[in-house]
Amino acid sequence: MPDPQADPAMSAARATERHGAPLQVRTRPLDDPGNLFSLLPSGDAVTWVRNGEGMVGWGVAASLEVSGAERFSRAQRWWSRLCATASIDDTVAMPGTGPVAFASFAFDPEPGNSIIIVPRVLIGRRRGQSWITVIGSEGDPRSELRAVSVPKQPTNVQWTEGTRSSGQWQQAVDEAIARIDRRELDKVVLARDVFATVEGPLDSRSLLSSLASSYPSCWTFSVGGLIGATPELLVRRTGDIVTSRVLAGTVRRQGDAAADASMAEALLASPKDLSEHEYAVRSVARALAAHCTDLDVPDGPHVLQLPNVQHLSTDVTGRLADDVPVLALAALLHPTAAVCGTPTERALEVIRELEGMDRGRYAGPVGWCDAHGDGEFGIALRCAQVDQAQGRIRAFAGCGIVSGSNAAQELAESNAKLVPIRDSLSAH
Repeated sequence: MPDPQADPAMSAARATERHGAPLQVRTRPLDDPGNLFSLLPSGDAVTWVRNGEGMVGWGVAASLEVSGAERFSRAQRWWSRLCATASIDDTVAMPGTGPVAFASFAFDPEPGNSIIIVPRVLIGRRRGQSWITVIGSEGDPRSELRAVSVPKQPTNVQWTEGTRSSGQWQQAVDEAIARIDRRELDKVVLARDVFATVEGPLDSRSLLSSLASSYPSCWTFSVGGLIGATPELLVRRTGDIVTSRVLAGTVRRQGDAAADASMAEALLASPKDLSEHEYAVRSVARALAAHCTDLDVPDGPHVLQLPNVQHLSTDVTGRLADDVPVLALAALLHPTAAVCGTPTERALEVIRELEGMDRGRYAGPVGWCDAHGDGEFGIALRCAQVDQAQGRIRAFAGCGIVSGSNAAQELAESNAKLVPIRDSLSAH
């Protein structure tokens, strides 16, 4: 089942744009709008929400599709040009106000399209301040808030194997372990997909609301039909402060406090998981050091608990030494060892050879940026490509393979990582 957004025939040099006259952008303060997801009309939306704060939007004021190794720089040039010519009337003046672009980038330069969308209407909330941004229409922006339909839950969800069966994927993991043991590389992340179909309408708003409710500490995102709740923040830029959250090393939760505490202690003492985590932290710190001073890299990880799994987690922070925008920082960091491996180029070659599928935008940067270079990008994990018109879903999960990995255990870990999407389709 192909990724609906991927077009292998699209050349690296080609970009498709959608926008007309210079953007007319107005941002106004807004009384607290309540649940952000409840504001969304039916149809594709863009979202970035965590713990009830963030942004949701709909409509398309401008958009870009681009592929190839220069996809990040092409997107940045397009966005900079769009903002430079825009007429911006912003009375709120916070990160995320004024024109905002939501973006989802392909993991691999080829094949796969990256998608950037500037919503026509955006509602945001940050630290108690709410706002509305409208592009291109006259009158009070708040008049865009209208009653919307209640999303319906999917019915009769049928799951099937993915591009490769579970057995075939385990064989690929065994081959990766053999190559690591021969010291061809230190780590590689192998992903798999599974497919689902539903009867009746497939409304992405029900998936988004379910994910946000079940995983409030994750970033619930939607861009171009890629929907998920990621626990991993690739990079945030707010002024000159930069933050990145690294997750690598995972165990499934048992549903019992004592058992989970024991598993967390074991995770913190696991040479295999600590080694996997160290590779990921080192790759992020090395990339950020090119643009940051006062880089703070904790000596060791802590355990991040989510409803379904526990991760080794490290937050890396720094202060910018230049004015590099968040989009360029995302390009600099991608792909991290947490979703690719070490050494990067060798791991990427192994992924292309052993996975047997096109990841599309899974494990690529996803998030938003504003006209000032601020923004947040996560890694598109715990996610699925959703085709609302056809009632089809393609969900993804990946695991870091290092020396000491076990194929059966990695399959179990990947199944645990598929739980958020599975549950969002069956929640009532």
